Amino acid sequence: MTEDAGRRRRAGGRAGNKTRAGTASVDQMPWRLPVNPDRPIEPLDGEGVQAIHRAAMRILSEIGIEFLNPDALAILQKAGCRVNGENVRMREDFIMEMLGHAPESFTITPRNPDRELIIGGKHMVFVNVSSPPNSWDMERGKRPGDFATFKEFMKLTQYFNCIHIAGGYPVEPIDIHPSVRHLECLFEKLTITDKVVHAYSLGAERVEDVMEMTRLAGGLSHDEFAARPRMFTNINSVSPLKHDFPMLDGAMRLARRGQPVVVTPFTLAGAMAPVTMAGAVALSIAEALAAIALLQYINPGCPVAIGTFTSNVDMKSGAPAFGTPEYMRATQMTGQMARFYKLPLRSSGVCAANVPDGQAMWETSNSLWAAVQSGTNMVYHAAGWLEGGLIASPEKFIMDCEVLQMIQRYFEEATFATADEDLAFDAIKEVGAGGHYFGCQHTQDRYQSAFYAPMVADWRNYEAWEQDGGVWTHERAHGVFKQIMAEFEPPEMNGDHREDLIRFVAKRKQEGGAPTDF
Repeated sequence: MTEDAGRRRRAGGRAGNKTRAGTASVDQMPWRLPVNPDRPIEPLDGEGVQAIHRAAMRILSEIGIEFLNPDALAILQKAGCRVNGENVRMREDFIMEMLGHAPESFTITPRNPDRELIIGGKHMVFVNVSSPPNSWDMERGKRPGDFATFKEFMKLTQYFNCIHIAGGYPVEPIDIHPSVRHLECLFEKLTITDKVVHAYSLGAERVEDVMEMTRLAGGLSHDEFAARPRMFTNINSVSPLKHDFPMLDGAMRLARRGQPVVVTPFTLAGAMAPVTMAGAVALSIAEALAAIALLQYINPGCPVAIGTFTSNVDMKSGAPAFGTPEYMRATQMTGQMARFYKLPLRSSGVCAANVPDGQAMWETSNSLWAAVQSGTNMVYHAAGWLEGGLIASPEKFIMDCEVLQMIQRYFEEATFATADEDLAFDAIKEVGAGGHYFGCQHTQDRYQSAFYAPMVADWRNYEAWEQDGGVWTHERAHGVFKQIMAEFEPPEMNGDHREDLIRFVAKRKQEGGAPTDF
């Protein structure tokens, strides 16, 4: 095998990377839809699963959830739930009947059908960092998000094959007025990337505009758009025990049109949830199932997923903590509950560190491996997250992508295959006692593709590293970031579809976009 052929086999090849991402700055692994072959870690026994289920059902039937949306209240009252003001109590038989309609998996097809995703089963996809108000990089330090930085992160999102979804805004571009921010941002998402996109459920106009822009970007008729999932939203409960108006409004609009909704309670143990992890998970499950039941009543069979964002706080300061042992166990436990209810699972790749240092990487790695262990299907904030979600960092984004690639390699059958060629008896016989395997034919045939090849990590010894400038990991990542920004080319897009988008954005901006009070 030639060196170039080996590189293509290992990492997709530079030409392949240019086709998929627009540049060749990193010899990365090719685009794929990862499949997790491992059995999940299950800290709960059968009785433990039933105990959390019973606790969640008691919360729903005896305490209730507040729905701060008149339409949702009217629908749930019609469904036979007990509605008292904004408080809704649901029977277990109603919840389980509604869950029986929800699909165990679903696909999402963006404007580029080659980027179609399966959400559910053993599939696992990764989402870029979403929603920080600030950014940080080595040159500019910490600063409020702006539109230029937003577009930088969209380029990273498109470039890296291990990122499957262009989720929420990687940084909030505060230099764009909120009335038209969604129009500007979604235009860039749909043109800089060709991956699945997300809509914030923050008002009817924003949700409707994003659905229409996604339809136009794909050149779809209204019937074609509604025939299958094309984009999605994620909503959060207002823990404890509340769902707010705009989140419910957006979720219901997408559900009616068959577009996926991920319901993710934000339950921090010791603050918005009980200090015990079982109590926090039970509360999170109750809040999620309440919204999912509503959506299934509105449109039985609409695609939904259950999300977990259960972690703990620092009891000294009250600050959120992520990547902790408690976070990992809560994620694993929620994975068990998601399988019990036969729903896809979303978790996150999160940390509390303020800069891309050792703490950032061990906490994020804990979060990501908890996702693997829990059978997570969609990993939010998988690359770029810092300061508990208040900062997005390009260096951290690239360092995280190294970890994501290693997880994807870990999933490959080559790492655990046991065919005759993998057992390598003839090679062992050839080398014999006291020899080495560098020169044997078995190694020569495989050396270029046998092991994971890093993008950012430096595997040389200290002296070689020091002689080459002693560049630390985040500095190497910064160099990769700058090179990607210099070389990036957007993916191809049908010119007519782009013009349709331009006209729609101009029209909606002229109409004022989404209403605001300022």
